[in-house]
Amino acid sequence: MMRTGAKWCKLVAMATAKKSIRKSISLPSRIAEHVRVIARTRKTSHSRVLVDLIEAGLQSKEAEKERFFALADRLSQSQDSAERKRIKKELARMTFGE
Repeated sequence: MMRTGAKWCKLVAMATAKKSIRKSISLPSRIAEHVRVIARTRKTSHSRVLVDLIEAGLQSKEAEKERFFALADRLSQSQDSAERKRIKKELARMTFGE
């Protein structure tokens, strides 16, 4: 028996979708105010704003890690002492801040 159609697709999607996990957090008042303003501006929920911000932060961290490793690869392959010095400074800045 072939299973097709919107009802079947919905059942399959629901069965394979990952469940959301409810977490309770406390936000500092200044951050909570920013979230409230963003939610009002986007006409969405506070929860949606928090999820979007967390996802953006995770993506940013991953991109920063990839950039770090790309710089480390360039450092190990570079023969130019001036470039090596620039890369070392950038890696130090990424690791220890300004």
